Amino acid sequence: MTALAPHLTAFLREHLPRERNASPHTVASYAHAFALLARFAADHLKRRPSDLAIEDIDPELVLKFLDHVEAERGNAARSRNARFAAIRSFFRYVEYKVPVCLEQALRIRALPMKRTDKALIDHLTREEVQALLAAPDPRTPSGVRDRAMLHLTYAAGLRVSELLSLRIADFPDHSLATIRILGKGRRERVLPLWRETQAVVRAWIAVRSEASAPELFLNRDGKRMSRDGFAHRLTLHVGIAAQKQPSLLRKRVTPHVLRHSCAMHTLAATGDIRKVSLWLGHASLQSTEAYLRVDPAEKLAVLAAHAAPTIQQGRFRPPDRLLATLTDIRRAK
Repeated sequence: MTALAPHLTAFLREHLPRERNASPHTVASYAHAFALLARFAADHLKRRPSDLAIEDIDPELVLKFLDHVEAERGNAARSRNARFAAIRSFFRYVEYKVPVCLEQALRIRALPMKRTDKALIDHLTREEVQALLAAPDPRTPSGVRDRAMLHLTYAAGLRVSELLSLRIADFPDHSLATIRILGKGRRERVLPLWRETQAVVRAWIAVRSEASAPELFLNRDGKRMSRDGFAHRLTLHVGIAAQKQPSLLRKRVTPHVLRHSCAMHTLAATGDIRKVSLWLGHASLQSTEAYLRVDPAEKLAVLAAHAAPTIQQGRFRPPDRLLATLTDIRRAK
């Protein structure tokens, strides 16, 4: 039996960040997936997580874990696939590091991902975004911080991980006119900022307390703002904004919805999906095409380009006698 802990630790601390150049967010996501798997396997096999062996994580256990993630933890199919992606990546590493587990690794990697529905993307209208941006109280430090976070998330179309990893040094030459973002897949992009966004970020920097954390946005303890913390603050401000825009109550507003809203409004303003892709930092246009399915402008352009089909009046011709006879014989049987 091959101990799981040493190889899993080396995979997360050395292979991913050093050899694969994975981002800290990816490493943290994979570590969370394996924490869930280790607890599940330990409960299932009646042993401590540190006593687990690689051989214990067989395809049957992986499938049971994925069903547990979806059925008992209430995760969507996309979250299930994300957990499975971490497991497959680890067993790709195991193939070369632990040859004795090669067959097991190949069997696990051969398991299929679960197909998911490609639902339409949720987004906010411009009026709803304006109400949300105005919701934080600018008279309090937390309100100044929250307004800056909301403005940057929407204006730059940031992922949560991109927003929370921002540092003051990411504004070139300490100017707030542009921002440098290290995105998914370690792809960098530089975006200009609206003057209004520059103003709210400058206001936050002015009241931001000196702390050891280098990140731009900090919680009340002076530490880096967490994903859950930002989601909690967003929920509070959505409730306030709904007093002016009641339609917000009928929508599930998450941090990623602000990114979707930026994409939809950029597409409506430019009509160019390539510019949306560059703005969001997508690896390919395939990721951006989802916004075309939501935007009705493209479909209206198709209707405008093609007139409705016209049906010309024809002349009646009696059916051929032979074909009519054959049809009658076929129906008789």
